[in-house]
Amino acid sequence: MAGSRFRYGQWRGGPDPLAPPYDVRAAVDQVGAEVLSGGSLREALRNLLRRGPDGGRGLDDLAARARRLRREAMRRGNLDGAVTRAQALLDQALAAEREELSRRDDDAARFAEAMLDNLPRSTARAVQELAGYDWASDQARRTYQQILDGLRQEVLEQRFAGIRDALRGAATPAANQRLTEMLHDLNDLLSRHARGEDTADAFAEFMDRHGEFFPEKPGSVDELVDALARRAAAGERLMRSLSPRQQEELAGLMAQALGDGRLASELAALTDNLRALRPNLPWQRRERVRGEEDLGYGEAAGALEEIGELDALLDQLGQEHPGATLDDVDVEAVERQLGRGAADDVRRLRELERELRRQGWVTGGPDGLTLSPKALRRLGSTALRQVFAHLEAGRRGQHDLRDAGAAGELTGASRRWTFGDEQPLDVVRTIGNAVRRAGPRTPVRLAVDDFEVVETERRVSAAVALCVDLSFSMIAEGRWGPMKQTALALSHLVATRFPQDALQIIGFGRYAMPLSQLELAAVEPDLVQGTNLQHALRLAGRHLRRHPESEPVIMVVTDGEPTAHLLDDGEAVFAWPTTAETVHATVAEVDQLTRYGAILNMFMLGEDPGLRRFVDAVARRSGGRVFTPEAEELGRYVVADYLRARRGRR
Repeated sequence: MAGSRFRYGQWRGGPDPLAPPYDVRAAVDQVGAEVLSGGSLREALRNLLRRGPDGGRGLDDLAARARRLRREAMRRGNLDGAVTRAQALLDQALAAEREELSRRDDDAARFAEAMLDNLPRSTARAVQELAGYDWASDQARRTYQQILDGLRQEVLEQRFAGIRDALRGAATPAANQRLTEMLHDLNDLLSRHARGEDTADAFAEFMDRHGEFFPEKPGSVDELVDALARRAAAGERLMRSLSPRQQEELAGLMAQALGDGRLASELAALTDNLRALRPNLPWQRRERVRGEEDLGYGEAAGALEEIGELDALLDQLGQEHPGATLDDVDVEAVERQLGRGAADDVRRLRELERELRRQGWVTGGPDGLTLSPKALRRLGSTALRQVFAHLEAGRRGQHDLRDAGAAGELTGASRRWTFGDEQPLDVVRTIGNAVRRAGPRTPVRLAVDDFEVVETERRVSAAVALCVDLSFSMIAEGRWGPMKQTALALSHLVATRFPQDALQIIGFGRYAMPLSQLELAAVEPDLVQGTNLQHALRLAGRHLRRHPESEPVIMVVTDGEPTAHLLDDGEAVFAWPTTAETVHATVAEVDQLTRYGAILNMFMLGEDPGLRRFVDAVARRSGGRVFTPEAEELGRYVVADYLRARRGRR
């Protein structure tokens, strides 16, 4: 339209709708990189949200800001300011009254002075005794009334945000009646809600009658309860945070300020209802708020309400309890305490967590998030690519081609060549790929990506047991990450390239146990001492015997000699240095596997003399081989040995 003007500014309606979405795959790779470097799967998933993806703000940053605000609130002032202020006002009122009485010569003035001289030292009791006193000084009367009206106003405003506008601050009988009626209706509504009745219509009717007391405009009974319960709990904590004498003083002053018995009764009933509906709030906790300023009742309760909400936020942002998700975080509380930007950060992290779930990268469990099979395949693929990168970077010309092309019957299909393929080349498709890539130029030069091999139906299969050391020394010496990467890479290679092979990963510490791919990714070091290779070899033997037609292959990755073995009752016994009994029990398992015809190769990490003597002896007895790779080369050695050993001796 002609003459129209437009103004452009920063988007303020929530998260930027034009912001690029998170790269969910990059987030999964970020988790995978941490796992493959030796980190805990649980910690890696938590760190993704703690640090935030793509350098964005995560939960740790938000929690740090919440802790800083909590420290500031804890230094805001003294909680007994209401009593202190009442004492100061009472002193002013008494001084003004004595000055007025000193100008009078009658007996009534002397009697009044004697009464003032004998007032209790307690501020609350003195205020109570002066309730019926006939003040001679108008200024003193106004100052005394200020004690009651001010405290009453603070108490009610702390409980109900709209009390000032609803009652216009006047402590008249009509105002008290209105407030009492509202409290009566509110208690009736909450009682019905607590009994499980349908209160939707009753809530709407209540808000129509008394909505001016609640400018936050709650949309349901639960929202109303949440707002009121936070404030009521803060008031209870304020009382409990004072000394017994201060509690007595403040309770007496509040009783005198509220005056109307029905009003005080309805407020007490409201507190009981809210406590029953929200028992998880910190009603009983005491806080040690300190500072130079004396805080009034409303200010002190407000500080405690803020502290309580920040404590709840810190618990939610910590995500420590089992099954925690970002849906547990109160985004409205984040916005109230930390600002709009922080709330948008939480919404973005929520969206990332939901996308990870929706796209099937993570699943929820009793202990929180964990990687799905889809994510584990990607993790295994990453591990295998890293291993192949080492393989391709090694010396050339080492391919063992004696069985090339003899893998099985041709199927008529072809696929891209990858490292370790033994199938014959599909020459026609290979040349065709090179021509299509290079165009009409001659001569045609072949590149690695041009090669294709024909698909075959394999007749040879292997039963493979990879035994990996889970003792604490593996992580202490920086070998945990390479071990995980190696096992995940081998698992992915078998699943994708040699599905006819049967692979079992066996982890061993004081005891041994089979590990699934997920368990392998999540496994953490065994803090209980013991390296029970005998148990691992026994489980490996059971696995091989379940596949009698397959080539038996056992590979052991360890950085220490055996220090534990199983007794006849199945209990493990540990001894350091190792004993002859442990060595004999382990060698007995080696001999059984050798008689079965298994290939047993040892991958020795480190230069432990005892381990070297042991693996050399095992190699001589079993006819296997010993490898001493550096930790970062472990994957290359294991995968290459698997590809060689699976062709076997049968």
